Amino acid sequence: MGRKVTVATCSLNQWALDFEGNLRRILQSIEIAKSRGAKYRLGPELEIRPVMHHNVRYNCRVLFLNRKILLIRPKMQMANNGNYRELRWFSPWNHLRKVEDYVLPRMIQETTGQETVPFGDCVLSTKDTCIGTEICAELWSPRSPHIQMSQDGVEIFTNSSASHHELRKAESRVNLIRSATSKGGGIYLYANQKGCDGDRVYYDGCAMVAINGDIVAQGVQFSVNDVEVISATLDLEDVRSYRGRENHPHLESDPKPCYRVRVNFSLSDVDDVHLPVHQPVEWCFHTPEEEISLGPACWLWDYLRRSGQAGFLLPLSGGVDSASSACIVHSLCVLLCRAVEDGNTQVLDDVRRVVGDSTYRPTQPRELCSRIFTTCYMGSENSTEDTRTRAKDLAGEIGSTHMTINIDLAVRSILGIFSAVTGKWPQFGVNGGSRRENLALQNVQARVRMVLAYLFAQLSLWSRGRPGGLLVLGSANVDESLTGYFTKYDCSSADINPIGGISKADLKNFLFYCVETFQLSSLRGILTAPPTAELEPLKDGQVSQTDEADMKMTYSELSVIGRLRKISMCGPFSMFCKLIHLWKDLLSPVEVAQKVKHFFWMYSVNRHKMTTLTPAYHAESYSPDDNRFDLRPFLYDTRWGWQFRCIDSQVGVALRWRKVAPAGAVGAITHLI
Repeated sequence: MGRKVTVATCSLNQWALDFEGNLRRILQSIEIAKSRGAKYRLGPELEIRPVMHHNVRYNCRVLFLNRKILLIRPKMQMANNGNYRELRWFSPWNHLRKVEDYVLPRMIQETTGQETVPFGDCVLSTKDTCIGTEICAELWSPRSPHIQMSQDGVEIFTNSSASHHELRKAESRVNLIRSATSKGGGIYLYANQKGCDGDRVYYDGCAMVAINGDIVAQGVQFSVNDVEVISATLDLEDVRSYRGRENHPHLESDPKPCYRVRVNFSLSDVDDVHLPVHQPVEWCFHTPEEEISLGPACWLWDYLRRSGQAGFLLPLSGGVDSASSACIVHSLCVLLCRAVEDGNTQVLDDVRRVVGDSTYRPTQPRELCSRIFTTCYMGSENSTEDTRTRAKDLAGEIGSTHMTINIDLAVRSILGIFSAVTGKWPQFGVNGGSRRENLALQNVQARVRMVLAYLFAQLSLWSRGRPGGLLVLGSANVDESLTGYFTKYDCSSADINPIGGISKADLKNFLFYCVETFQLSSLRGILTAPPTAELEPLKDGQVSQTDEADMKMTYSELSVIGRLRKISMCGPFSMFCKLIHLWKDLLSPVEVAQKVKHFFWMYSVNRHKMTTLTPAYHAESYSPDDNRFDLRPFLYDTRWGWQFRCIDSQVGVALRWRKVAPAGAVGAITHLI
């Protein structure tokens, strides 16, 4: 009958400039697709290269068949916000429905026997269907090409994407594809990049196939497999019936039809009546805790195996943040052991290369962890026995090679140098010292820990008779980065940071997940302990310093403020106007004003620290990373004179309104302000 088509899409772990590896992964995916009977195979965005046309660089999809290029479709809508600066590298094709001749490079002419091919906004017309192309951000646009293509009879839409992971983002992506095919009918193939290609983002796969609003094939979201191919067999008549029932394309006004490139080829076979078609599946979404466990772990694996290092080193303090980084490494070891058990020879080869043993075969996560993960507790006279014990217990449960280091001698030596030059010895605040002295004494401890971390990362394997060095892992969360509540060049400074884009609240939930999933009971004590830097003297042997007291706000409050600052683009005044309603049952207008003003003072006075942030896994849409994601100034007027005066004036208005407003009239404040 000739109406059923088998198509394939894939997720590939491509690496910028790894030409041989990229080619190998592409060819492997093609072989898998062909072995499953697919007549069409889709790959991720920029899996091969860009295309120069009239000396302009375009991000393109190249469609080819049997050594012949059929058409080149340039990207029309660029991703140019957040993590992406696509206009820095490419130009958009702004010519709707326009197609030009593209003169192939000589080396391609010799291979294909062609001189020119169609280049532009066009679709592919086979003997049995019509195929259109979208590229990544075009799906997210209000002017998505699939809308007009569906009105012009295109039945199969393909999207080659390089879409990064963020916590809770997958559902938005799936819903967009469902919507694209439920509105106008059709088959949608989605391919995505996978892995870390050398940057702060992780591409999380999720290849999928949809038809008429239903997902019929789902790829995995997180995996250490470099190549994943999914395929589906679908009936074109289902698309035609759906459109005939739900839509009337001839009533839509589209002044110019799609330019069709015709090809003498069929995706369907004549005798396909007995070929079964794929049925709808329910998409299995990961919880945020599972996403934290899997995404950063896969990102760390790519970074480790491609950096040529032999493992990780983490300063393990016994607190939530460093424990989270440690648990992510443990999760990685679990993933690697499962992959080897499943017969993944690529993972096995990479593990052997990392550990320097060509006969090694990992079977137990704890044993693998002991080979690639070193943790060290860097205590001082301001540290408690509780944190030292918690760090040691967690290291024992996950299997890391653990060390306990005392930094007091190094701190006293540095202070001795200062005293010899100036004749003065600074004191902590509890001992009569000024705020500047107190802060300097905290900072020197933190910076000594950074120096020691890098020293042990370079030499700890050497001391054990093993080759190679270790990557230093950071453990500062996104909320601390937002306020600058860390020392510049301190123990949170590292080579990479797996939790730098994750909130404190999400990290706590992640550790509860690890308690149950990985049976890490030592985390219970870490979760119940108050967050503290342990940089000030103890009081009766107990911690006298806590993070939330130092910051004058809770981590949950910071998470709300962070989203308002970045996602809602709020300055001090607009943030205050929102928070007096969000927090009206918790804080008075005066207290809200104090929180907002204190936050913006901390944010602005510490903004310069963003320029030295450790490259971190991007997981949150309110990340303050100014190196790529949050391109704002790093020098602000810390007084915020006009903004703070506006807040003060509105505090008075709000207080007067609360005194005179009748019951149930609180909502009128919005109008009054």
